[in-house]
Amino acid sequence: MVKICCIGAGYVGGPTMAVIALKCPSIEVVVVDISKSRIAAWNSDKLPIYEPGLDEVVKQCRGKNLFFSTEVEKHVYEADIVFVSVNTPTKTRGLGAGKAADLTYWENAARMIADVSKSDKIVVEKSTVPVKTAEAIEKIMTHNAKGIKFQILSNPEFLAEGTAIQDLFNPDRVLIGGRETPEGEKAIQTLKNVYSQWIPEGKILTTNLWSAELSKLAANAFLAQRISSVNALSSLCEATGANVNQVSYAVGTDTRIGPKFLNASVGFGGSCFQKDILNLVYICECNGLPEVAEYWKQVIKINDYQKSRFVNRVVASMFNTVSNKKIAILGFAFKKDTGDTRETPAIDVCKGLLGDKARVSIFDPQVTEDQIQRDLWMNKFDWDHPIHLQPTSTPSNEKNVSVVLDAYEATKDADGVCILTEWDEFKKLDYQKIYDNMRKPAFVFDGRNVVDCDKLREIGFIVYSIGKPLDPWLKDMPAVA
Repeated sequence: MVKICCIGAGYVGGPTMAVIALKCPSIEVVVVDISKSRIAAWNSDKLPIYEPGLDEVVKQCRGKNLFFSTEVEKHVYEADIVFVSVNTPTKTRGLGAGKAADLTYWENAARMIADVSKSDKIVVEKSTVPVKTAEAIEKIMTHNAKGIKFQILSNPEFLAEGTAIQDLFNPDRVLIGGRETPEGEKAIQTLKNVYSQWIPEGKILTTNLWSAELSKLAANAFLAQRISSVNALSSLCEATGANVNQVSYAVGTDTRIGPKFLNASVGFGGSCFQKDILNLVYICECNGLPEVAEYWKQVIKINDYQKSRFVNRVVASMFNTVSNKKIAILGFAFKKDTGDTRETPAIDVCKGLLGDKARVSIFDPQVTEDQIQRDLWMNKFDWDHPIHLQPTSTPSNEKNVSVVLDAYEATKDADGVCILTEWDEFKKLDYQKIYDNMRKPAFVFDGRNVVDCDKLREIGFIVYSIGKPLDPWLKDMPAVA
């Protein structure tokens, strides 16, 4: 029986290995992590991450050919293929601070693999890593191998949270990069044989190592660029009276462009987009390409601008102050159908409102109060370190943040409502009931374009919706970005 071990039981490692176990019953799959609480959660009825369909997959395989363990070295020693899905946070100090990826956890994993291995292994990069990481990992492992041979492959993930299980069942493509040597080709074929048990041959792409690593960064940069492009247009739509939904639809019908990732919003979030673009910027700078670096940097700048523009619109609309006003925040996750809050725009929006002394009342159907509080007081990039190295406590004297159990409680006696995640349930709320229980004038700031502006205005709300023609009230209360 082929044995696979995955180091890292996070958003990538857990779901990916669960689907491999389901689709390849003849393969034993073990997910290992040093976090006892995380492994305990994977072995419980309440998984540590929320992803539609994940529960069912895990429960079908767990205890049969899918296992979760803290015995990292034991299972690495026994494995034929070792996936490495550890954190690659952005450096906060030293060379490349604020842009470069910190490969400490990757290097530690590589040294441990080399140290405990007594047989040849295929080591697969599953984390998003800078171009040429595989070369560095190869050198570390080769110099510590004690006669053991390792083949390094790059197999980046292209999952979208909220649809990760479907993406794994039916991916657009699976990308495997390896050395263009007989040994490298053999390793590529071995991993290809795993995926080909449920994925058509034509969808499994093979490249050299560097192309696979760069393709992951490029894919995320292109997707983020599309969002920043439509968000840049949203501000122009508001200024001119155009409707960004109509503009993006017209643009998206061009088959050369397509309709995906053209929804204007308060900004993009998630664990990869900003981090990968910063990484790309750093790589460009290191290779003497400052103009290229500046081009990609602008994608981040527009995203930051969109978030600050939204906060400014809220404050300006409400008589230029939100001090001691209650603002309901509907949605904290960075997108619907996930509990993930990494780099969610809600963090910056809440911090911006709190900076103006607002009282925020937050509701999200999948994000816990503990997670929200931690996110609001954590330093930037702390979230991307292993959970046991993240801050464990938050200030207990913060009186301006409350996390509540439903949208109606969040909006009761509120001056304004900010919709920051496109949860389907927010489209179906009883907005008349919400209006009746709010202070007047009652404002709705729709950062995801999920509500019917005309219907809300009929109820009596003053409505701001990203990229839509402005309510007359808002024209009289201009926001300065």
